[in-house]
Amino acid sequence: SFTISLRTVDNITVMIKLRPGVPVGCQIHVKNFIRSELKIKPGENVTFTFTCSTPEKYFIMEIQKNIDCVSGPCPFGDVHLYPLGLPRLNRTFIWDVKASTKAGLELKFSTPWLRQIEPGETCPDFISYNINSCIDMATVNIGTFCRNGSVSRVKLLGGVIMSLHLPWDSPLTTSGFNIANRASIKRLCIIESILKGESSITLMSPNYPLGFPEDELMTWQFVIPSNMRASVFFHNYSLSNCERKEERVEYYIPGSLSNPEVFKLSDSQPANIAGSFNLSLQGCDQDTQNPGILRLLFQVVVQHPQVDENVTHLVDLSKERNMTVTIHFEGWPSRIPVMSEPVCLICKDPRTCDRILTLVSGTVYKISFLCKDLSRLRITAEKGISCVDLRWCQRKIYSLLVPKAITQLPVQLHKFIWELSAPDLINIEITSPSLKLQQHVPEQKCNTSYSYSIVSTATPETELHVGVFCPGGSIEKIQMRNNVTISLKTFGKGFLNESNHQDLKMSFVPHIKDECSFTVSPDPKAKVYLQTPNWPYGLPPYISISWYVVVPSKQVARLGFSKDRMGIACETGRAYVNIKEETLGAEETVRREDELLPKPRNMYHDFWVNVSNCKPVDKTQLTLQFQVTLADKQIDLGVILAVVAGAGVLAAIGLTVCCVKKKKKKSQNPMVGVYNANVNTQVPGKQGLFTKGRKNNESHVYAVIDDAMVYGHLLKESNGSVSPEVDVYRPFDGPIGSLPPSPPPFSFRKDIKRSSNSEEPPPLTDTDHDIYTFAHQKTGQSEDIGDTNEKNNGDTSTSLLENKEQEGLVE
Repeated sequence: SFTISLRTVDNITVMIKLRPGVPVGCQIHVKNFIRSELKIKPGENVTFTFTCSTPEKYFIMEIQKNIDCVSGPCPFGDVHLYPLGLPRLNRTFIWDVKASTKAGLELKFSTPWLRQIEPGETCPDFISYNINSCIDMATVNIGTFCRNGSVSRVKLLGGVIMSLHLPWDSPLTTSGFNIANRASIKRLCIIESILKGESSITLMSPNYPLGFPEDELMTWQFVIPSNMRASVFFHNYSLSNCERKEERVEYYIPGSLSNPEVFKLSDSQPANIAGSFNLSLQGCDQDTQNPGILRLLFQVVVQHPQVDENVTHLVDLSKERNMTVTIHFEGWPSRIPVMSEPVCLICKDPRTCDRILTLVSGTVYKISFLCKDLSRLRITAEKGISCVDLRWCQRKIYSLLVPKAITQLPVQLHKFIWELSAPDLINIEITSPSLKLQQHVPEQKCNTSYSYSIVSTATPETELHVGVFCPGGSIEKIQMRNNVTISLKTFGKGFLNESNHQDLKMSFVPHIKDECSFTVSPDPKAKVYLQTPNWPYGLPPYISISWYVVVPSKQVARLGFSKDRMGIACETGRAYVNIKEETLGAEETVRREDELLPKPRNMYHDFWVNVSNCKPVDKTQLTLQFQVTLADKQIDLGVILAVVAGAGVLAAIGLTVCCVKKKKKKSQNPMVGVYNANVNTQVPGKQGLFTKGRKNNESHVYAVIDDAMVYGHLLKESNGSVSPEVDVYRPFDGPIGSLPPSPPPFSFRKDIKRSSNSEEPPPLTDTDHDIYTFAHQKTGQSEDIGDTNEKNNGDTSTSLLENKEQEGLVE
């Protein structure tokens, strides 16, 4: 059994009642009565028992002591836990002190002092203090506190209700505080915090997260050794709607020439404060219709002075345009550091420091750091480049380099972003003249200290992720049709050494037909892997991408795809893969999405690869990857023998022709040469045979006419036979172009011709016409002399018969 005896002079009331939400499983037995709760008043002596062996599961106990400091003297001094011999239940001691608003009360806590916690938070040992201030009929919750903190005293205006919550098994036998009388503090409360070493504390305004009382004033006093540095951070606050005055915070810093220093709650708060200081929160007269809420949660961080506290770093952005530089903690902005983390501060002057500092172009800064470990800081920068008039900006080449003002800082660059924008008919070209770019693909990953992520953006809904690239590859140029975002991201500290070798450049160019176009010069010593943008999510519908691959003249390129089919089905439109060499007469290889992709093939000239998408059906995406490998051209022994044999055949044909000519001269009936004006006398692609223009070299004039080939009016009858009528030759007097007509060039994108299944293009064929070579011999000159004159005149033209002999096409 338990006996509780209360003295009248102590003015203590004990209440034992059931725990809320717990079913009745135990009761209180007093004399001959069974009860569910028991109240013992001052002057009573009660003996009772519980009907169960574990009453702490079902009951709680409140011990309230009323202290009147208005009508009589206050019992100042240590506060005891009285009465003794209470049952082991979860219990709350309450001290309700009535006092005049003209006087102040001070609650002084013994070590290890107190730590304020947010509403709903639980103390590790389940022992907590709650302080309420009573002014007239209003009650303000000053806060809830755990043990082991830095709050040493709380001064209050008027009365106070102090509560101590103890668990049933707590061994605590003292309250841990005393009450003292003080003069009026002329504000709601003063909370004193003593910070001896490096530490961090979190404090809240009264009634948090509800509103701070209207037009009230309170103060936090921070006692800090003079050799330490303190910084203040506001993490959560809101403002009420003021009719008069302005909500603000005021700092009183010993030694400051501008005390008090006034700040808005939205301002960056003072940092790097040497020694003790006071912080006050001032409310305003609120709008009665819509008062709003003033509340504040903030953190004070105390650190040792840093070794390089007085070391300043010059950041000269005066010559930069449209650029911002943000120095921040690692993981920003997605990660919010917990308040217990060590704090790294960036200062743009001795008292203006923060975890995040943003610098803008056109300004020179002197910054310093309050941070033990600078490796926890990062830099993110962004620069905008735009073009409005192509006539002006097409002449400019922009270097996409990280400025020296950033790379010289002792902080790792995390990301540098270039936002490139241009009107609809102006496109963007990215080049890397010396280093070239390598596309990051699973088979060929980047292992450099930095990479470029390139995104082409028409609208936020139509982003095309061109890919991730790094220096040291084969891509010389990338052209894109829309606005472009290039993000340089670093990996480790190696970028500081490699930043001096950046060579990425950008320019604005006229409109291009594809969404994106690459120019690739493969490395002869390595296989080049290329893949479509938006990997692995697939090209957007109706997008066309092209690659122009440069093949050196003495090498051959091997082109192969990584899979057999495109792997999509089209809902509307068709998807195509086009391959074409940049040489006259080369046919274009075209494959649809329902066909097999071309097998690996050799490309002997520069060539195009184009991928055009349709609108795929659901759950299918167009993703293609191909590779290019260079090798030296090999001359086969069979080819050499074929050339020798061909030369012999040509010699035999030449001898036969000479014999035929001699027989023709002996013939009585001369052969008639008919001029065919519709024949193109120049083989396409053989322009080099004429070193002069056609108007100058007289290639259209008959050089020599054979003796037997005389004009019709000179022919005589022979043996009574009539010679055939012959037209008289007349020179052509019309306009003559610089080159003979030739077939129009094959268009890569229009009039597409489907290729056959053979891998090699068919040979060129000539039009089947009878073409004659005429010879004219001047009087008194032999054929040999005529040939010599032609050579002496510098005429390098070749007869069509000789052309056919060279091509092996003589019938």
